[in-house]
This record gives sequence, C-alpha cells and structure tokens, in this order.
Amino acid sequence: MKASSTPDFRAGIEVPQVPDGAIVSGRVDSEEAILIRRGDAYFAVGAQCTHYHGALASGLVVDDTVRCPLHHACFSLRTGAALRAPALDPIACWRAERVGDRVFVRERLPEAPAPDLPAAVDAKARPASVTILGGGAAGLAAADMLRRDGYSDRITMISADESAPYDRPNLSKDFLTGNAPAEWMPLRSPQYYAERKIALLLGTTAESIDIQQRRIHLANGRQHDFDALLLATGADPVRLDIPATGGARLFYLRSFHDSGAIAAAAASAKRAVVVGASFIGLEVAAALRLRGIDVHVVGRENIPFEHVLGTQLGTFVQQVHESHGVVFHLGNSVARIDGSRVTLTDASTVEADFVVLGVGVRPAIGLAGQAGLAIDRGIRVNEFLETSAPGIFAAGDVARWPDPHSGDRIRVEHWVVAERQGQTAALNMLGRRQRFDAVPFFWSQHYDLTINYVGHAETWDTIDIDGSLSARDCAVTYKRGGRILAVASISRDLQSLEAERDLELT
Repeated sequence: MKASSTPDFRAGIEVPQVPDGAIVSGRVDSEEAILIRRGDAYFAVGAQCTHYHGALASGLVVDDTVRCPLHHACFSLRTGAALRAPALDPIACWRAERVGDRVFVRERLPEAPAPDLPAAVDAKARPASVTILGGGAAGLAAADMLRRDGYSDRITMISADESAPYDRPNLSKDFLTGNAPAEWMPLRSPQYYAERKIALLLGTTAESIDIQQRRIHLANGRQHDFDALLLATGADPVRLDIPATGGARLFYLRSFHDSGAIAAAAASAKRAVVVGASFIGLEVAAALRLRGIDVHVVGRENIPFEHVLGTQLGTFVQQVHESHGVVFHLGNSVARIDGSRVTLTDASTVEADFVVLGVGVRPAIGLAGQAGLAIDRGIRVNEFLETSAPGIFAAGDVARWPDPHSGDRIRVEHWVVAERQGQTAALNMLGRRQRFDAVPFFWSQHYDLTINYVGHAETWDTIDIDGSLSARDCAVTYKRGGRILAVASISRDLQSLEAERDLELT
C-alpha cells in the first residue's frame, strides 16, 4: 500500500465513507491503518496482524474486535491488544473522534496496562509460583498471558526440547521448503524471557509428578516445587516397528531439530518416501516436491483425510499432490527398508534416499497418568481446563475438554487451539474462572493450496459443498442431524471467519 494513494486519517475522512461495521483502509502519517465504525464509536488500529502480517482490512469485525483472515487471530479495537492466539503481540491503536461530519485520528494510544484482578478474585488466592511443563504453543501462550495479566511471581517453563518455543506449524511448511530461515522460527527472543523473568529450562525431562507434595522429579536428579501447574506436554510421534538395514535413513517430524535434519537430508537427495497420508505427511510431501525431490507417499488409508475432510475434499487434495508429481501407494504400508530400497506390504518396491514417517501422534499423558490424574484418551479437564487435581491444569494436545459447540468431550491437535487453551488456563490459574469455549481452528498448506477448518466434526451425516473444488473456491460444511459442526474452506477466508463467529453462537 503506497502512503500517497490512501487517505491519511490524521487529515480526517467524511463520515459517510465509514459505514457501520465496515473496514476502511488508510494510514496514520506513514503507518498503515484501518478505521472502523461501531455505532457512534470510531476505532483506528494497525492494518496488519502481528502473527503472519495478514491484512486486517480483509478480516471480520465482531463486536469491538477485528479478526485476521489468515489464522483467525483476534484484536481489541479499543486497545489493540491481541485477545486470541495465534497473535501474541498487540497492533497499534490510535484515538479516533468525530468532529462535525468528519472523523479524525489523533494521538497513538499506549499499550493497554495489565488489568487489575477483579474484585471477585481474591489476590491472596493467586499461586505463589506457576510451573509450565512443556515448551510448545500452549506453554508459551500461558506464560505470556500470565505476565500480560499482571502476574509478577515466579514462572518456570520446563521443556524436554533443546530449542526455545518455536513456530511448529512451519516445520512442515515454509521452513522445510527452505523459504523460512532458521532465525524466523523462535516465537520469542532470548531477551523476552529475561525481561519477563520467565525461567526457561530446556533439555530438561520430568520423570514424575507428586501431586500431594506439589513437586516434579526431574531426570537430572533435581526436584522442582510448584504451586500451580500447567501440563502442556504435547504429543509424541507414533513410531513404527519397521525392519531397516543397510544404512537406511528414517526420520520423524516433531521438533525443530527433526525438521532441520530432514532439510539437511533433502539437500543432497533425489528421492524420498513419506509414510503416512496425514496432514503432516502430505505437507512434508509438498515441501519436498518444491525442493525438486521425487516423492512417493505410502498410507494405509484409501483416501487422504477421508475421516477428517470427507471423500470429495480428500480426493481433491490427493489430485493436487498428483498434479505436482507425487505418487501414492494407498491401502498399503512399509514391510521393510534395505538401504535405499523400500519394500511395501504388497511386495512392490520404491527407491528412496530417505524415508519420513508421519503416521500421527499420541498425547504425552504418561506423567499425568502416573500422578493419578483422570485420564480419558487424554488428560480429562473441566470447562476451565482444570484437571481432577485442584490447581493443576492441562492444555494443548493432551487436554480432553467438554466442547460446548459439538456437545462432545474432545481432544484436538491444533496449534491455535493449544495456544488459546494455554491463555485460558493461565487466566484460570489467577482465578478468572473463564470457560474455554473457543471454536477449534487449523489450517493446512499444500503448495499454493491452503485449507482453513473451523469447528470439530468427528462424525457427520451430511456434507454440503458450496462452490467448486476444482476452481479452488469453496466452503465444505459438515453437519449432523441438520446442525453445522464444522466448515472447511478454500479461498474463502472471510467466510471461514463468519463460520467461526456463527459456531460461537451455537
């Protein structure tokens, strides 16, 4: 956007040019901004989402918030605060006022101060310390929210990962493709943790949790006491027992290190086999094809994503991959690997310089189970994300919570859900008693095709397709008993936001 071609809100804009609920693009001096009217109130905020720089002018205004069309981050129009992940940082915010028939944007407002605890919350009941077990999306979002909400006592993050929290979705997308350098991957700088006094213990594994003594026993022999605890241990890759000889190279993709190792192998490779037609598996396949590597995908399923997206959309994604040269071996698995020869269960063989296994993950709930917490195909939590033990919360891939939208108790493995749960758990550690009622959202990228998905549909009886899959312009709605459970969309970012808003009301 060129500053000279857009209105400068400092100079004012005619009131009829700002319809109620509409988003008007412009600038404040040389900074891109948007102006929004809600009734008699006018708001001026920064034009780009602080997550992936999505254009908020193409987003959706809901009450006094604006939502990003890319990955559904949500910002306050009154303060610019990032209210919902994946964005963690605020956008700029200016004072706007109407004078006669024009609206003027005035001074830039300071970042909103940390809110005071409401009267209903006893400050004495706040935990003396918070420990977060896990260094992923949920853990960082929780630590960030604790500090944003004014918590000043000790916060410790214990992570088995050797790397500080990073942009995990990018591991199978731009980073693996080679379009995102390593320095882009950390979610926060080392200075962030130092300035906010968040103790980050990397490469540190917990062996057990003593709920009664409020103590974690670490693998290095040390002990760590806690007052409040968040379990955000994530998930571990499902590992296959495949006989491999002759120097065969096998990789799993879960960590920053894993993705770097695959990228290093791809630098000198010509052929690869991906085992598993999962979202991770096919995103890896796309990244490797974009590197010019011949890719074969082996999967037990007959249609990729059939149980998540349905037959038609799953078949379409397969066709997109095939149009880029990916060869599928579905209804199949790997029997053994001898050097570069991969033998499938149907006795056919494929040559590969390396193999990536992406057949799914399992929630890392061993510590919780050993500690005696309630387990239900995940760590069972209530609507406040609190486990069966008071003061111990769970968020992210491990948490199974009562979803008010589907009416089911669900567990999902979505990055944005993990972050939002971390934020909600943090608030509830401080006594907020905020129910987790966010509508699940994820996105998946395959070459130049991006699929957005809102809601949660484990089963459905009807799938409605509005638009055209082949034209890459459609919304796919999943229903059960006439009720909308989820919507997947391609090239309809605004409709995806509207579907999220509508699902929040059900």
